[in-house]
Amino acid sequence: MSTRTLIRGGLVVTAADEIHADVLVEDGRVAALAAHHTAVADAWTADRTIDATGKYVVPGGVDAHTHMEMPFGGTFASDDFETGTRAAAWGGTTTIVDFAIQRRGQTLREGLDTWHAKADGRCAVDYGFHMIMADVNERSLKEMDLLVEEGVASFKLFMAYPGDLYSDDGQILRAMQRASYNGGLIMMHAENGIAIDVLVEQALARGETDPRHHGEVRKVLLEAEATHRAIQLARVAGAPLYVVHVSAEEAVAELAAARDKGLPVFGETCPQYLFLSTDNLAEPGFEGAKYVCSTPLRPRAHQAALWRGLRTDDLQVVSTDHCPFCFSGQKELGRGDFSRIPNGLPGVEHRMDLLHQAVVDGHISRRRWIDIACAAPARMFGLYPKKGTIAPGADADIVVYDPHTEQTLSAGTHHMNVDYSVYEGRTVTGQVETVLSRGDVVIDGRAFTGRAGHGVYVPRSTCQYLS
Repeated sequence: MSTRTLIRGGLVVTAADEIHADVLVEDGRVAALAAHHTAVADAWTADRTIDATGKYVVPGGVDAHTHMEMPFGGTFASDDFETGTRAAAWGGTTTIVDFAIQRRGQTLREGLDTWHAKADGRCAVDYGFHMIMADVNERSLKEMDLLVEEGVASFKLFMAYPGDLYSDDGQILRAMQRASYNGGLIMMHAENGIAIDVLVEQALARGETDPRHHGEVRKVLLEAEATHRAIQLARVAGAPLYVVHVSAEEAVAELAAARDKGLPVFGETCPQYLFLSTDNLAEPGFEGAKYVCSTPLRPRAHQAALWRGLRTDDLQVVSTDHCPFCFSGQKELGRGDFSRIPNGLPGVEHRMDLLHQAVVDGHISRRRWIDIACAAPARMFGLYPKKGTIAPGADADIVVYDPHTEQTLSAGTHHMNVDYSVYEGRTVTGQVETVLSRGDVVIDGRAFTGRAGHGVYVPRSTCQYLS
């Protein structure tokens, strides 16, 4: 049975346009847009009409970097696909791209199947997968081709975490060469893990065990060096490169220099690097453990370079790297040894709001907000224009956003399955009011009306910035 929803009276904001328009949704897709009070719009009828007067009507967010239920350091991320995607919906994100993990000795297929089993039937919003390659060999290189054909067209490699996820330069080069052949996109965790491990060992030997030392040993220069090395390896392989969670001014400079040469090099940052700093890691007692992630939080001075990179398009995407661990019983595993603190922060619920606050603060424009949170990640990972925009034929992933309401972020009110907020007590202007996922209302006037299993797996094409 055909169902029609009409969103009237709002300002439709996409990466390309801002128009006062009504939006007609039919059978899960955007059917048409028309200017307010025109004969066309006034003639539309619908089963349901949503009044968006005084509000923004924006595409659902695309968070291209999440880790639901990820194993790390003897524990698991505290959000599974059900709780994590529900929190995403609350925050106006209607698509996530999570990371399936190949472990050493496994095939890529075995890793991917494990993550399909975790997510299937449990997601409140749509989802796709990247593939983490932890065992680059002849078999897994050939498997990359099959995964690209199946819609898993991006592969993450780690220059960090020796003995676990780490790949050496030769393995990275081989994977990049294969990606240049099959059209896949290599995503890089760019930190010199071999050198960092030496600094960790030396810091612990000196009795420097507090959370703040996590940031001090993971040096800015070791992020910049690894970013530079990844770019040069990609140049040798003739492959595109996407550097994840860029946190430091010097790493942005490496990306900017590569892009100035016309190289297909892309970068992502995350809200934690834009809004938090080493001041948080240095909070008294063991409180700093709440802010341990890798790459680590940097001194506040780095934030200006990240904002500038987002404005100049040297950074294209803001994702969350959502990988939450509860303070009680999980982060506490690292009491007395910062290297044992599980790495990761909660954030999937707050990305759209924090970036709207950046609009309010004058860091970025409204259209740039939608670009870095919706359109660019959709293009980067082969989901556009199905996702990331409001246009005829696109999935009706739509957020009615109140730009005037103030809210205070807190663990007491968030919906992520974690016992603290890294933004506790922070007031932001703007709030998600209503969310449609493929035309179904999943947040209705600040009430959750979705369900586990509504979200479907979305195969992706190759990076659309390269075609």
